[in-house]
Amino acid sequence: MSKGDDYRRDLRNLENWDAYLLAESGLPGPRGNIELAQVVADEGDVALFLRYLEYTADVAPVNSPYEFLPFCGVIGLGRLTAEGSSMYLPLLRKFAADTRWRLREGVAMALQRWGDTDVDALIAEMHVWSSGTPLEQRAAAAAICEPRLLRTPQAALAALQILDTITGSIAGVKDRRSEEFKALRKGLGYCWSVAAAASPEEGKAALEKWFLSEDKDIRWIMRENLKKNRLVRIDPDWADAWLAKMA
Repeated sequence: MSKGDDYRRDLRNLENWDAYLLAESGLPGPRGNIELAQVVADEGDVALFLRYLEYTADVAPVNSPYEFLPFCGVIGLGRLTAEGSSMYLPLLRKFAADTRWRLREGVAMALQRWGDTDVDALIAEMHVWSSGTPLEQRAAAAAICEPRLLRTPQAALAALQILDTITGSIAGVKDRRSEEFKALRKGLGYCWSVAAAASPEEGKAALEKWFLSEDKDIRWIMRENLKKNRLVRIDPDWADAWLAKMA
């Protein structure tokens, strides 16, 4: 029996989950209990998820056990969306801009649950988000750049297009010191390599356009991707040559 099975059994035997989730959250700490959060998303209902999402940053701050409750709630919305309840997408988009990084990660996980059942619908929505705020763009990139979602040529190409839109918007960003922009830049620093690895020839061509950019942040993003093993494995000589040119 796996740890997830243990969590599932425990939750099914409890009437109120709050104390159990707080105790097993893994917080404070560097990594919350993602496996438990996924089980909560499987086993919970909409009333539970919405109640947990009422825990705002002032009562459930970053790295506190209480932050784990809205984290579970966000991922739970992903399950509901995957089951056909698209009404929760605006709420997910709201939490994509939450001040707590762990909840923003939860949004990406939630969207990936949706993508597991309907990747075309996810792609269509992420095209919309790709023209949004930096944190909405960051969520779109993180959500779609998941290897298991990019197993078809169409999905991989769509991911490259979404990243191209987001990267193209950077030139218009005036406040490059904001935490929101820093989060987007960091996310793009690995997302491109995931999408390119899923469609190497098209990915290399898409990247090469941005390798020639004179924008310092775009160049940083591209250099970071060139260092990723998944990209190096595609064509080591190509990656080394471009990294040397951009040094």
